Amino acid sequence: MSGSRITFLDGQSGQPQALERVIAHVRRQLDGPARDRLRSKRRPLLAGIGASYAALAAPVEVLRGHGVPAQRVLSSEIEDGLRGFDTDLLIGVSQGGRSSETIAAFRAAQDVPTLAVLNVTPSPLGELADLTVDLGNEPDSYASTVGFTATVVALDLIAGAVAGRTGDPWDGVASRVETVRARAAEVVGALRARAARCVAADCVASGASRVSAEEAALLLREVPRMPAAASVTRNYLHGEMESAGNTLHLVFGDGREVELARSLSSAGHLTLLITTQDVDPAEHLGVICLPRTAPGVRVVLETVVVQELAAALSEEREVPIESFVFANDDTKEGGVDAADFELASPVAAA
Repeated sequence: MSGSRITFLDGQSGQPQALERVIAHVRRQLDGPARDRLRSKRRPLLAGIGASYAALAAPVEVLRGHGVPAQRVLSSEIEDGLRGFDTDLLIGVSQGGRSSETIAAFRAAQDVPTLAVLNVTPSPLGELADLTVDLGNEPDSYASTVGFTATVVALDLIAGAVAGRTGDPWDGVASRVETVRARAAEVVGALRARAARCVAADCVASGASRVSAEEAALLLREVPRMPAAASVTRNYLHGEMESAGNTLHLVFGDGREVELARSLSSAGHLTLLITTQDVDPAEHLGVICLPRTAPGVRVVLETVVVQELAAALSEEREVPIESFVFANDDTKEGGVDAADFELASPVAAA
C-alpha cells in the first residue's frame, strides 16, 4: 500500500475514514518520548514546497497562538543552510518523502534537529531526519486529497505537542467531513456551470485559513486547469481585487471576509463564501456555513469544500481529473514515479 495511488473521487469518498485512521496513528507516535522531545523545542522552523508549504500555515497559527515563535519557509529558501534563522527544530513536510528541495534543506541543516512529516515510509527524507511522524502509508490521489488533509491533521497534533496543548480537537472529524461535503455539493451544484466559464479564480483568506486559500489555488490549477491565485485578506483589499471580472472568488473567513464577499457579489462577481457566520446567500453569492471548530479542523473542512468545487469544475470543463500536463523529473529524489508519468498527459507545444 506504500505510496499507492487512488483516484481523486475515491480519495474524497474515503477521506472521513482515512482521517480517523491517521488521527489514531499519529496520536500513537506522539505518545511518550516523542512528545517530550518536541515539548522542549521553542523556536520551530517549518519548511515545505507546493501543497506541503500551504499546509504549514495552520501549525504556525496554532503555535503562535500558544506563544511559540514559529514561521514557515519554502524549502528552496534554505537549501544552502539555516543562516539567518534562529531555530532549534526544523520540521520538513513531504508526503512521499522525495521532494528534492526539502531533502536538500535537511542535508544543509547543521546542528539543528530535524523532524520529517511523511506519508510514505521508508523514504529519503525520513532517512535524513532525527525524528519522523508518518501518516501510515495512506493511498492518495495524484492531485492530493487524503494526503493533504491528513498532513494538516498531523501538523496540528505536532504543533499541539510542541505548545504543550492539553488534548486535541480531532474527535468526531469524520462525521463533520461527511456533513460539510454534502452541504458543499448542494451549493457548488448551483453555481458550477457559471463558475466553469470563469477565466480565473481568486482565493482569499487570513490566519490558518490561508492554508485553504493556497490549496484552493493549487487544486484549481491542477484539476480543472483554471488560473488561480491565493491572497491574504488585507492585502487583497489593497488593490488586488481591482482585477475582478469574469472571475470566481473563493473567500474563507468570518471577519472582513464577509463584507468582502458581499462587495464582490453585489458588483456582479461570482463569489463563494466559506464561513462560520450566519450569512444569507444572494444573487452571485453562494454561502457554505461551517461549524465553529479549532483552526486545524476548520482548515480540513474548508479543504473538503475546495475538493468538491475542483471536482465539479473538472467535470464541467471536461478536464479529466487525473490528466496532469507536466511531469517534471527534477522535483522528486530519483525522478518522477512511473505511475505519475502514466497519469500525466503531455501537451505538445503549439
